[in-house]
Amino acid sequence: MHELSITESIVNMVSDEVKKRNINKVTKINIVLGELTGFEEDSIKFYFDVLSEGTPLYGAILNFKRVKAEFKCRNCGMIYNRENFTFKCPYCGSSGVLIEKGKELYIDSIDVE
Repeated sequence: MHELSITESIVNMVSDEVKKRNINKVTKINIVLGELTGFEEDSIKFYFDVLSEGTPLYGAILNFKRVKAEFKCRNCGMIYNRENFTFKCPYCGSSGVLIEKGKELYIDSIDVE
């Protein structure tokens, strides 16, 4: 259900830009989405279709670029992606801490006609 409010924000932001620039049709919206946000692409697409109906955004393709979460090992300092739901470093086996990658959620670009 959190996808509804996020999708409303996406529709509102893009609609504001469309109005400012007198754009007739949005064809694609490129979104960067970190895996730790917990948002599902299919749910965002569903809500987008409903919320964009009757607007220049309707029918636009939502293109998602997924960003994997990254961790830094406390022991050896290696940066790695989580595997099999563990936070252990694949290089030395110590615990890692989350760094900023994987929390992203933003509109990267908008394609228009």
